Amino acid sequence: MAKVKQLQSLAERRKEFRQMCKQRNAVIVPGAGNALTARIIEDAGFDVIYITGAGLANTLLGVPDLGLVTLTELASTVSAISEITDKPLIVDIDTGFGNALNAQRTMRVIERAGAFAVQIEDQVFPKKCGHFAGKAVIPLDEAVSKIEAVVDAREDHNTLVIARTDARAIEGFESAMERAEAFIKAGADMTFVEAPQSEEELRTIASRLSVPQVANMVVGGKTPLTTKASLHEMGFSLVLYANTPLQAAMRAMSDVLKVLHDDGDVGRVTDKLADFEERQRLVSKDEYDAADARYSVK
Repeated sequence: MAKVKQLQSLAERRKEFRQMCKQRNAVIVPGAGNALTARIIEDAGFDVIYITGAGLANTLLGVPDLGLVTLTELASTVSAISEITDKPLIVDIDTGFGNALNAQRTMRVIERAGAFAVQIEDQVFPKKCGHFAGKAVIPLDEAVSKIEAVVDAREDHNTLVIARTDARAIEGFESAMERAEAFIKAGADMTFVEAPQSEEELRTIASRLSVPQVANMVVGGKTPLTTKASLHEMGFSLVLYANTPLQAAMRAMSDVLKVLHDDGDVGRVTDKLADFEERQRLVSKDEYDAADARYSVK
């Protein structure tokens, strides 16, 4: 009810998204950890939404990105977001919540919840944020088997499997590239070399690997912030800004609440607040009002 009714099937829309990724147009993909953020991303005009594991950990649990979110919590979030938007959803499934069999179940659950793509990584379980110190990766043959398991588990062949490697920070750039190449052979549709440390490394990733690539822009992270134009010229398909909306919301909430705490007068900062009408527009209240009027007993 809350999203525009699509004439295309989910399978058709997944096929269109697959074709979009092949074009390598450096599509910017902001991240959401909840349905309200997803609505705001769509309202701002973006075409794809990333369901961020770190953002979910921060917003739902109030904890760091240390592998503490469960599959049930992730699936519930994906389902809630897919109910209110028809935009393609890329879902961060971390390590797949265990071994190859766990990863297979995760793929089935998240695909049925509405994912257009899943992103699985090669860290040990439980994982850490890709820009944290102290990460570790599983052996390459184990990582490959998990990619194969996830590829085999999908019900719709147009659901993309994005294979991420965190080996750059642990084993070096060349090892990360070798892992990405092995993931492609295992059936990954796209790869994601996390935390490259220079524009030269970014350029090598996009030019050397045969499938479409993901770049991850993290403010304060290890990868240099690079413009859409430059990443497009390099040949990246997707550019994640996984937690930029969350960081903006955190700063805005802190600033307004500090004034409220110190002065007891929110009137000084109403320019920093969405007004009542804007808030209701963003959650499509008019659509719910119309449905209520239609179905109310006369």
